[in-house]
Amino acid sequence: MSLPLPTETILKSAFAAAVSVADPQVIVPQYLAKIFPNGKEPKGKCWVVGAGKASASMASALESYAQTHWPDTAIAGVVLTRYGHGSPTSHINIIEAGHPVPDQAGMDGAKAVLALVNQLQADDVLIALVSGGGSSLLTLPQAGISIEDMRITTEALLRSGAPIEEMNVVRKHLSAILGGNLARVAIARGARVEALLISDVTGDSPADIASGPCAADYSTYLDALNILQKYNLDESSVPPTVLNHLKQGLAGEKPETLKDVDLVDAQVANHVIATAYKSLEAAAECVRSHGYEPIILGDTITGEAQEVGASHANIIRDYFSKGFDQPIALISGGECTVSIPADVKGRGGRCSEYLLSLFAHTQDLPSLAGLAADTDGIDGSEKNAGAWFNEDIRHQSQIKGISAEPFLKTHDCYGFFADLRALVETGPTLTNVNDFRIILLNK
Repeated sequence: MSLPLPTETILKSAFAAAVSVADPQVIVPQYLAKIFPNGKEPKGKCWVVGAGKASASMASALESYAQTHWPDTAIAGVVLTRYGHGSPTSHINIIEAGHPVPDQAGMDGAKAVLALVNQLQADDVLIALVSGGGSSLLTLPQAGISIEDMRITTEALLRSGAPIEEMNVVRKHLSAILGGNLARVAIARGARVEALLISDVTGDSPADIASGPCAADYSTYLDALNILQKYNLDESSVPPTVLNHLKQGLAGEKPETLKDVDLVDAQVANHVIATAYKSLEAAAECVRSHGYEPIILGDTITGEAQEVGASHANIIRDYFSKGFDQPIALISGGECTVSIPADVKGRGGRCSEYLLSLFAHTQDLPSLAGLAADTDGIDGSEKNAGAWFNEDIRHQSQIKGISAEPFLKTHDCYGFFADLRALVETGPTLTNVNDFRIILLNK
């Protein structure tokens, strides 16, 4: 009879399973075969553009597939990804740039993407490789707005605690590419567009994934202005050029983002090829094989990271009070937020902050283990994917006299778990299906 695996091993195995099911090297070829079945492969020129933390790996997978299955098709293109997330390609130019705050490299890369799409000919095929992170990488602002204006606006939104969906509503209405504007250019040139999307957003809507460069947008200029007002972002924190652009759009002086009516008779398709829920299901299968009953709480859990951690602590207490026959694994996804006061620097990210809150609110429940990590391998300001804890880590915190509360107050979740050597460090995973959380409940 084999001995049960340590909880640390089970936690990290579940996370690995969640990430591997969204591996572009596996899923991109599968979907290309569906979109372009035998005899329907692109003829002549196939242009490739893209942006996101997974986009370079997606491009590499596409090239490998095309080399075998489309030997007579010429492949060329430009793809943007975050620094350190590159992948080897021969025909598609990979440009690394700043994320989450855009920089000049990203702006130059976005210009190259738009220039390529403006070269399309009728009946050309454009394949867009899109994943989380694309919103900031494809920031290319509308005329009259500088990259510095976009940087200041992005930083203000990040510090405000606005969820990513609201941030992207604003960015869509400032961008020459996002909000379907990329597809709009391709449509005008008579090209066919096939967008492959790896979702890192709740709901998996193509309009929300990387702010939907090839999808119809449901939001308006009024929505963007209301979001800035909601978080008290006015002339003191947002450049006048940004506010003026949005007001001009509201007045009908600027074109709206792409709408459903613009796609009538257009050759545009968006394919969501990986989602957070599929990753949660893969993790569930993993823990089931180790004797745990998996319970998926959902892939759309949002809110302040500390509040979500406290809420999950209450769910855990309910399970312990009612009792359970076999060990339980509570699995969830979604994207929390962290609101940081202006006088606090903070270290870490939303996953580690959630876990630290969970740790603090379950001090009296020793038979507990948990892990929270971003599937892209980077959680917030540092280079770790997230963090984990079990009985041994809790015991170490007591021996060393390290209390969670001061670290929560200063938003230094990284410092807490680093002191206990309980960081999850994977490096860039080259995919991104949002945050992953798992809690193991043992009797």
